[in-house]
Amino acid sequence: ADLLANGTLGRQVIGLATRIVGRFRGGVGHSSVVTSLVFSGVSGSAVADASGLGRVLIPWTKKVGYPAPFAAAVNSSTSILGVIIPPSIPMILFAATSGVSVAAIFAAGIVPGLLLAVSMLAVCWFVAFRNGFPRVRVKLTPKRLLKDLLLALPAIVFPVLMIRLVLLYGIATVTEVSVLAALYAVLIRVTIYRDLSLRAFLQSLLSTAAATGIVMLLIMTSSALSWLLTVQEVPQELAALVLDRIEAPWLITLAMIALLLIVGMFLDMSPAILLLTPVLMPLGEQIGMDPIHLGVIIVLSLAVGLFTPPVGTTLYISSSIGEVKVEKTVQALVPFYIASIAVLLLIAFVPALLVQIGG
Repeated sequence: ADLLANGTLGRQVIGLATRIVGRFRGGVGHSSVVTSLVFSGVSGSAVADASGLGRVLIPWTKKVGYPAPFAAAVNSSTSILGVIIPPSIPMILFAATSGVSVAAIFAAGIVPGLLLAVSMLAVCWFVAFRNGFPRVRVKLTPKRLLKDLLLALPAIVFPVLMIRLVLLYGIATVTEVSVLAALYAVLIRVTIYRDLSLRAFLQSLLSTAAATGIVMLLIMTSSALSWLLTVQEVPQELAALVLDRIEAPWLITLAMIALLLIVGMFLDMSPAILLLTPVLMPLGEQIGMDPIHLGVIIVLSLAVGLFTPPVGTTLYISSSIGEVKVEKTVQALVPFYIASIAVLLLIAFVPALLVQIGG
């Protein structure tokens, strides 16, 4: 993911997105959403998207005349697409903790991710229209569009190949696809873009090793915590307590979402998933909620916390890159909060929207 998102490929995807949607009202915001949507199928990490893409998108958004708080708000909110649309690191963690199929929860994350992207496009248009933000003048010709499309094609093709290999045909496991993806990234950057130096390659290896080490450490520590919770029957006690006080399944669902949103404001996604999954799974079973459906709700709810104070990781990353106070970014984020929670509630109460596959 780090190899694909950085370098010439990242700039080509941004250029293609701008050429397609940049001429509309709020076009710079639209370009950020589309770029994040493309790279969400590559990185699987909101933090990676916020920092990597933000270093390019935020300065450019400010340069064309958009306010810095809006630039930071768009980047911090759209970066969560990376943890909703497969491949998603938090979804892999949920699958490892709950025992559900990785392929199944990957498939279930596609529609929510697309709905979230559409809602953010609508917010960008509304904010730009209301505040009279300038349009981006781009020259759109079939020849230029085709050239940009061909240059950005490697980033667009990869998610499609990954989804087909893992979800539809079962040709490769998630681990095998990860290896193929790494080889694919090295191959296209060496042969097509020719921008991969030995130093950049080593930096990618180090950042990947650090991220993997953190995830493995979290899984190990969570195993001990899960064992302790199971022995003490904490999940069962909590489920019984909630069911004794609240009878309606829809109220229990709302209570779980409220809990997840609050926890997401203070804990990072990985420890929150590892901590709450064994607690919420029995509660979901009691009200007849499918584990895959619950997993999507958990990931989406906690993702909102990534751009919510006081600990929002992508919020602080984007504000730092945009050189804007966090308070100003939070003010600009209000419509994005509304849109994200609206999509979350839609997914929670209309489970038919989730793509279901055999798992």
